[in-house]
Amino acid sequence: MHIAKIAGRATTLVASAGWCAIALSTPVLAIESCVASLKQQAVAAGVQPSVADKMLSGAKYDEKVIRFSTAQPEFKTEIWDYMAFLVDPQRIQDGKTLLRKHRRTLEAVEQRYGVDKHVVLAVWGIESDYGQFRGDFYTPHALANLVCAGKRRQNYFRGELIKTLQIASRGDVPHDQFQGSWAGAFGQTQFMPSTYNSLAVDFDGDGRKDLVNSVPDALASTANFLKNAGWRNTRVWGFEVKVPKGYSGPSGRKKFASMSTWTQRGLRNMDGSTFRSKADTALIRPAGVNGPAFLVTRNFNALRSYNASTSYGLAIALLSELVKGGDPIMTPWPTNNPGLSRAQRLELQKLLNRNGFDVGEPDGKVGPKTRAGIRAAEAKYGLPVTGRPAWNVYYALGGR
Repeated sequence: MHIAKIAGRATTLVASAGWCAIALSTPVLAIESCVASLKQQAVAAGVQPSVADKMLSGAKYDEKVIRFSTAQPEFKTEIWDYMAFLVDPQRIQDGKTLLRKHRRTLEAVEQRYGVDKHVVLAVWGIESDYGQFRGDFYTPHALANLVCAGKRRQNYFRGELIKTLQIASRGDVPHDQFQGSWAGAFGQTQFMPSTYNSLAVDFDGDGRKDLVNSVPDALASTANFLKNAGWRNTRVWGFEVKVPKGYSGPSGRKKFASMSTWTQRGLRNMDGSTFRSKADTALIRPAGVNGPAFLVTRNFNALRSYNASTSYGLAIALLSELVKGGDPIMTPWPTNNPGLSRAQRLELQKLLNRNGFDVGEPDGKVGPKTRAGIRAAEAKYGLPVTGRPAWNVYYALGGR
């Protein structure tokens, strides 16, 4: 996301980071001295001293933040797992309910920014489950850890931390409501502080850009982001297509061609008809040659810019279609062991516990302990040991 320059004199104090790194070479991994320096830098950048003190006091070394920032994923998340979790029946139904509840606001946002209201709603749903889950971390403390104990991009995270404190100091968001991701994103649609400064808007007219407590501000800010990223309502995001068997032509989200060119290459609509659109599109095959294929416009790249992942962009696109009342994708994912919805993941944890694989209190979140339980269950039942929350182990444990 957009990175703005650090305000005030904070940039003159960057050298202190080296001292912080030296302090962290001790086994204790205490960050208190480094945090004290960050408070001084924030005040020098115009943050009220009381705000800096409230938001940074008590910051301790957080192993989870550092692990998330440095460790490679335990396994590659297959797109069918990703979609089963993010675009599940509950998220679709909740989206339809909230579309009715916030229709007036969403229509006003669409009119102002020219971004499809269903797409804005889908970002809200994917980013925070429509405001119900905004992250596990108090972002000022998470960012302090990334500056003081992190191993990469420390200057970037220092800037994001100071911007976070400035946002609170201006009174836009209360100092104790920065709940979000390990990397510092916060609010109902998860903006990094620099992106907030560039693109957040006060849509409800109360004089504050509050992406935490104001649904209108959060939705309008998201639309403003997508507009800035290139979304235009004059074109769709894309659509599913049939690709001829043995196709060896170009693919990739940046390899645009005219619809007549795609017709010449043998691609067709899912009903076998030729294309009527004249928009330039690119072919993506996110699960490989045996999975679904889509022709996407530059609007898809705008979705992808929200979080640089094709799977993420497709999750927003598909959720927006299903909330709108559209059809699900027709081509099955190329797997005989599909992923599980959130409700099924919760049930899987209960089943693991019931069958003697202790994974702790079921919460639907699949972390290291749940993955260990899955691996143990897979081994017991003679399944490939993957640690995936998927249908085979769910069924073996009694799920239906």
